[in-house]
Amino acid sequence: MNVSDIKQLVAGGESQTLEFKRKINFPEKVIREMVAFANTAGGNLLVGVEDNGAIPGLRNPEEHDFALQKAIEDLCVPRMKYTKELIPLSQEKSVLCYSVKPASRKPYYAKEKAVDKYGRAYIRVNDRTVRASREMTQILRRNGSKKNFSFHYGEKEGVLMKMLDMEDSITLNAFRAAADISMRTASSTLILLVLAGVLEIIPGEKGDLYRLKNI
Repeated sequence: MNVSDIKQLVAGGESQTLEFKRKINFPEKVIREMVAFANTAGGNLLVGVEDNGAIPGLRNPEEHDFALQKAIEDLCVPRMKYTKELIPLSQEKSVLCYSVKPASRKPYYAKEKAVDKYGRAYIRVNDRTVRASREMTQILRRNGSKKNFSFHYGEKEGVLMKMLDMEDSITLNAFRAAADISMRTASSTLILLVLAGVLEIIPGEKGDLYRLKNI
């Protein structure tokens, strides 16, 4: 990748597969972007690029790289696989590009501190990194298995299908209330129907939506 490639990439703006960072001031937060790429469709993290697309570059890229590599080792679960490239802008400044492929086994988690036992899963929604819901995390984890998922069509599933006859999509809370069931039962029902290929989940910052697949 050269300067022209970087400019062309940046011209399209941030997206589901592209994130800009001016510097690595808070590596524990930058880790979330990489984890989200791994949990979604992969992507590139460009360090030395402003949110508005300006490319000031980094004067000491090795310092930023060291901070981020340390955070990847300490805060990513499991250990993150990625490639790194240094793109010179001039004799004094460069841009760092970290490329992450979608993980074959998901989810990846980002911890807040190295001593933490557990982390949180993140995903990309358009050009934003958001925390994965409990349901999305379960779907990511179980989608990697070779198990065939099936379900029993009962009363609550009937309520769900009637709701989706009237609405394009529903929320977990709306389904729980309409079916008059516990949150846990509503959650497990929606997760199973997604895994069985009946529904698809549309993650969002304000909550997930569920709709019939292939509509």
